[in-house]
Amino acid sequence: MVCNLKFNVVIFLLLTAGFSLQAQTITIQGKVLDSLQQPLQYANLLAVPSADGVDVTFAITNQDGVYNLKLQKNQNYTVTTSYLGFLPNIEDLNLEKDTFKDIVLKENLNQLDEVTIKYTPPMVVKKDTIIYLTDKFVTGEERKLKDVLKKLPGVDVDRSGNVTVNGTKVTKVLVENKTFFTGNSKLAINNIPADAVDKVEVLDNYSDVAMLKGLQDSDDMALNIKLKEDKKNFMFGDIEAGAGIKDRYVLHPSVFYYSPKTNVNVIGDLNNTGVKSFTIKDYLEFEGGIGKLLTDAGSYFKLYRSDFAQFLDNQDYKSSTNQFGAFNIRQSINAATDLSAYAIVNNEKNTTASNTLNTYQNIDQPFTEQRFANNALDNFFTIGKVTLEYKPTVKEDLNVSTVVKVTNNKGLGVINTINPSQDNTISTTNNVTGLNLKQNLSYSRKLSKTHTATLQSTYSYQNDQPITNWLTDQQILQGLIPLQTDINYNIKQTKTVNTNSVNTILKDYWVLNNFNHVYMSLGINAAFNSFNTTDLQQLSDGTINNFETAGFNNRLHYNLIDTYLGLEYKFQIGIATFKPAAYLHFYNWQLNAFSNRNANSKTLLLPQFTSKIEFSNSEKISVKYKLDATFPAVNRIANNFVLNNFNSVYKGDANLSNTLFHSASISYHRFSLFRGLNYNLSTTYNKRIKSIKNTIQLQGIEQFSTSVMFDQPEQTVNVSGRISKSIKKLKLKFNSRWSYNDYYQIVNQNTSLNSSKDFNNTLSLETNFKNHPNIEVGYKYVTSNYKSRGNLTQFLNTSFFTNLEYDFLNNFIFKADYSLDTFNNKTTNNTNQFDMANASLFYQTEDSPWGFELSATNIFDVKFRQTNNFSDFLIQDSQSFILPRIIMFKVAYKL
Repeated sequence: MVCNLKFNVVIFLLLTAGFSLQAQTITIQGKVLDSLQQPLQYANLLAVPSADGVDVTFAITNQDGVYNLKLQKNQNYTVTTSYLGFLPNIEDLNLEKDTFKDIVLKENLNQLDEVTIKYTPPMVVKKDTIIYLTDKFVTGEERKLKDVLKKLPGVDVDRSGNVTVNGTKVTKVLVENKTFFTGNSKLAINNIPADAVDKVEVLDNYSDVAMLKGLQDSDDMALNIKLKEDKKNFMFGDIEAGAGIKDRYVLHPSVFYYSPKTNVNVIGDLNNTGVKSFTIKDYLEFEGGIGKLLTDAGSYFKLYRSDFAQFLDNQDYKSSTNQFGAFNIRQSINAATDLSAYAIVNNEKNTTASNTLNTYQNIDQPFTEQRFANNALDNFFTIGKVTLEYKPTVKEDLNVSTVVKVTNNKGLGVINTINPSQDNTISTTNNVTGLNLKQNLSYSRKLSKTHTATLQSTYSYQNDQPITNWLTDQQILQGLIPLQTDINYNIKQTKTVNTNSVNTILKDYWVLNNFNHVYMSLGINAAFNSFNTTDLQQLSDGTINNFETAGFNNRLHYNLIDTYLGLEYKFQIGIATFKPAAYLHFYNWQLNAFSNRNANSKTLLLPQFTSKIEFSNSEKISVKYKLDATFPAVNRIANNFVLNNFNSVYKGDANLSNTLFHSASISYHRFSLFRGLNYNLSTTYNKRIKSIKNTIQLQGIEQFSTSVMFDQPEQTVNVSGRISKSIKKLKLKFNSRWSYNDYYQIVNQNTSLNSSKDFNNTLSLETNFKNHPNIEVGYKYVTSNYKSRGNLTQFLNTSFFTNLEYDFLNNFIFKADYSLDTFNNKTTNNTNQFDMANASLFYQTEDSPWGFELSATNIFDVKFRQTNNFSDFLIQDSQSFILPRIIMFKVAYKL
């Protein structure tokens, strides 16, 4: 019965999207030329029909001035062709068949006359800028900015809120030329009302400092949202409130005010429906995001593995209550000075449950463990930032900001493990408090026609204090921790990690001529760390069994100072730009552990190379290479033992030094608005020639690990491609990624070379109609292979998904999505399958501020989500339990 219901729902989604793809269209093709018969690249053609119900269509010429305009047969159109600096050409057309026609534009000798021209092209393409006039693309049912962006040519928005334009990811969002909150795209696209947007500007190679554009090699892409005139000097936004069965609720206000001098944004979210307003991904983006991964992988993964990030990482909940508030204000003090501030407050209360089958391998006697985990989490944090921007002239730019982050996260968990050596239940409590303060200074000044100087400096203070308690009625980690016999075993750990760091770089940009630049840098990175741990057992009679006599507890001070000189030479030959560079680093580090002191120094020359070949504005090749070195985090050089988990003990090594690895990448990017074709291809290669590796000693599920320097080469290769093709009202997309990784592991004194291969493919087809339902249908195919010591483990995961959006009877919007996921462990022949479906029906008349919505999530009331993965010696098949079916009725009011 349930299977029939699911099948009928899927058929309904597909049938509701039924439409005719055989519209009677004809094509007019040709070139747009100037009076000298030279082609005009990116000229705009707009065809406005006389009849109601016929779509406005437009086209843009390619680099050869060729256009391709689709019109309906036997319809009257007014076709306007325009190009900056030329008089527009206006013609009335009614065609019965495909036609070839060249259009010649005359130069506008009197530029002042342009102010009288009422025509505005729907899309303007320049070298580093694309401007969309959104009214030409929207259909009226859009509610938020993300719905508008999905309608723009070349723009994609995924479910996570990531925006890409012609295959390049948007890294910053501005509103009226000012940063929106943190600049993260998610807050903007999910909250800015669609009817407030007038234009969307895409700014490639974006730089916050205008004078550095062309000097700094920026891969950033920004969206600048221009508001309609009636939304300026006026408060706008919306408020959404809803209630559902089983005491479900949601309250989501989004209020905005923009004027020439004052901007105010307020966003709130209270719900118990599992919607997270601030996720681990948002936190990583806030701290630098993918850019930090590419330039400083060590810092990125340190953030990801931090105690605070682990609390945010959970995504699947049995229950969830979320309270989120964000406030942002910007005030122009005068023409040269802006003061801005924002505050983000988040409080979550969640419960999670999982059932995991762990397969331990690469040991003499492989075995399996069944592990059940239940957790109750209470996460609170607040982040505040104040920024002063001072730009007295185009030759000077000062930016000073202060960021404060306060966290207080608590967790209560119960783990039940069933394995050949024991059946045990362990209760765990965690309390993580932290304070992080950052002071940033950025100053840029154009010293002369040929010299521009920048100073960037950051001071950071971080203090984290996690406290963990494990409680069980059986002895654990026997032989690793000195437990005394008791009725119950109460083990406590207190940890304090304190860091003061200063990062400063002074850089001179010397422009020899238009084709040759020399950049010189002087910098210092200094970090002063302290790492203190205390592990002990509290007995039932109140006495303390301190583990210090067994080699536990750490009192470590670790200081690392990196002073460096950099020289870069940037030159251009034809369409190619090259920039070889070298950085000479002088490292000095000192360790103080109890009464032991150790000082070291090292000098390294680290080369870099980048190159870019621009065949045109829409076709580029980029090449990058870098030799990099990283030093171990403070916990990895702590000589004494420390408890990592109820089944894990770790010991660092004070003699650890730096890692050394090569990284190289090649990427090719091309898009054609004329052909509706966009593809991106990239390859990255990393080779670790010197790394820090954990050696692991396994005894059942319990493990002891320590770190050693390892000089055997390991490598990682990633190849990815993305292709999209628009055909009339259809868009076909194909994403593919292949990765290979070989690495050594040391388990129970056996060193083995492991390898993993992953192949991920997604094919989807979506429509973009104004008067018909729009549907997306896709299929995802993922294979994973893991090989170690002659053992091969294979996973095959597939997913069929479909999304439907239907605007009908003028006032109704129906949305639905469905996915069917299959997980197959080919090694054990275990297969798991689950499907998810959500739907909503929204009603709002055009002249009413009130809107009403009926929504349902997890329609089939699926109990858990299946995942699988593998690590050095462990293969995991996990079931994470999720929220049950939720049915909500919501009321929205538009301000």
